[in-house]
Amino acid sequence: MKISKQDVEHVAVLSRLELSENEKENYTETLNSILEYMELLNRVDTSDVEPTAHVLPLINIFREDKPHEPLDRKMALANAPDEEDGCFKVPRIV
Repeated sequence: MKISKQDVEHVAVLSRLELSENEKENYTETLNSILEYMELLNRVDTSDVEPTAHVLPLINIFREDKPHEPLDRKMALANAPDEEDGCFKVPRIV
């Protein structure tokens, strides 16, 4: 599949972009080279390659969930930039 200059102009109009003639030609060449490379990748034989989501065998390691005493209010607010009536005070956002 080839990208034409008209395709680039159409996408530019949809994107509300004003492109010069030089930019249109440059984008056309660049997008076509990307598509050519994708065609090259499509020709690679991957029939013996196992599908993976990640190149490394990663697994999640979770610690055991043990109940414990929560922080007391004074300790929780110790590093708060501002507090009021025992609660975090943050700027009002409307």
